[in-house]
Amino acid sequence: MVPPTWPHTEPEERSLDAGAHTSGPSLASVVDRAGAVGLQRLLVVAWRDRDDAGAGGSELHLSTILAAWRRAGLDLVLRTGAVAGQPARVDRDGYPTIRRGGAHGTFVRTPLAEIVKRTPADGLVEVWHGLSFAAPLWNRRPSVAIAHHVHQHQFGQVLPGPLARIARVAEAKVYPRLYRRTPIVTLSESARSEFAALGYDPAMIHVASPGVSEAFVPGRAADRPTLLTVGRLMPQKRVATIIELAATLRRDHPDLELDVVGDGPLRPEVEALIDRVDGRRWIRLRSSLPVEQLVELYQRAWVVVSASEAEGWGMSLSEAAATGTPTVATDISGHRDVVIDGRTGVLVRSDADLVAETARLLGDAALRSRLGDAAIERAQELTWDRCAAGTLEPLVVQAEQAAQGTQR
Repeated sequence: MVPPTWPHTEPEERSLDAGAHTSGPSLASVVDRAGAVGLQRLLVVAWRDRDDAGAGGSELHLSTILAAWRRAGLDLVLRTGAVAGQPARVDRDGYPTIRRGGAHGTFVRTPLAEIVKRTPADGLVEVWHGLSFAAPLWNRRPSVAIAHHVHQHQFGQVLPGPLARIARVAEAKVYPRLYRRTPIVTLSESARSEFAALGYDPAMIHVASPGVSEAFVPGRAADRPTLLTVGRLMPQKRVATIIELAATLRRDHPDLELDVVGDGPLRPEVEALIDRVDGRRWIRLRSSLPVEQLVELYQRAWVVVSASEAEGWGMSLSEAAATGTPTVATDISGHRDVVIDGRTGVLVRSDADLVAETARLLGDAALRSRLGDAAIERAQELTWDRCAAGTLEPLVVQAEQAAQGTQR
């Protein structure tokens, strides 16, 4: 059950650009400023490479930003954990990626490698995944941290008890002090508020909303009722809830179909649930797809549904918006910044409401059309160049302040 106490935002109080940062300097101008203060080559450290079997939205987000930075003229080196069965170095998108260290060992190996032999670079970009690389202890270059969202609840879902407790303390008590001089970039205003509530300095938290690829465009919907959910098969995504929802809705819509796109550690459980609801005929479970096939699934869907309980930014919801497909999603940080409740989709605070609102949209073609048209308008403001510029600018400002001797 989705907790009924999540704060709810009334639709009439929000404009189409609420929650998303869709303005600011161009990427070209920020890169020019970077060059003016000698910020040409950046070291980027992250947990996983995009080729890792466990890669998801965080890795897509990072690789898209880095590709934009490289096209704009920056030099980059990316360090991540190893990818099973693949080489330790790969050259891709115009920059090298060094992949060494185990699933969590990379959080130790990368700092040690930098202490022993520092990578030639003018600045550091550190990507958090709940855990950090403790960069302030070993880095003296201008730096910025990318943190998608607070992980307090998820630590207990993915880490053993003692490690989960340590991780919670680190995120809530240690990191706010350790990173007090490091600008942090997150994806939404609601995520920014959550970090501030944990004790991070609000003045050091910046928002850069993810973009949507131009490949996501409107198309023809399926002839029969079709639902779609996209995301990693992880506990916090609650894909089982979507499958149970669809099984319930088939009582009134016997021709309803469900597409589930994603892979992850819960795949065996998801497949078992599909069997229990006799879903092999009407549920299609797919792993990663070429973008053109994914776009077609968004276009065919009548409604995109997300039952996730934690997101930095609901990328599947903004992709759905670009194709003109309305969404029904849990009212959480990272969803309420993408979906304008009642205007581009519907946000809900309980599983019962998730079922009821999905049923309402399935039965009202005019409502789906109205929400979809507004969603397209909103998605047009979300570009990856703006996201790349907004992520880079705090690092450039820090370098400018250091050059002027006004570093905090």
